[in-house]
Amino acid sequence: MPGMEAASSYTSLRRQEAVSAKRLYAIDAVCTSASPVTDVGTLTRLAVAAVQSGGGHVLDTSDVVFPNGAVTLVLILAESHLSIHTWPEEDLIAIDLFSCGAIDGQRVLDELARALRLEKVRVTEVERGRPAS
Repeated sequence: MPGMEAASSYTSLRRQEAVSAKRLYAIDAVCTSASPVTDVGTLTRLAVAAVQSGGGHVLDTSDVVFPNGAVTLVLILAESHLSIHTWPEEDLIAIDLFSCGAIDGQRVLDELARALRLEKVRVTEVERGRPAS
């Protein structure tokens, strides 16, 4: 199973995070002419660096580049996942970070917005997990 070896090294981390707060950060933003969003290698490198800056751990990555240059990139994290979807013809980027545990989601997003040179960044934060009884 892909990623099983990497994931097994984070077993104790996942146990701690299983009982921690869970959040979904949904980001919509405008790409600028300087935004490196059609270069999947650069986009991946910057996304990994942003996750690491927030204390996260990347276990695996997967990407698809579409004929128009749009990219879908997914990072599997020990703390959950980060996905990035781009629409270059609309100068649009959508980023979803699902996080649990000690990862600093806001720092990850701030670093991504800075590194990707995004404008008009709109963040929606949603508490996830088991409803309060």
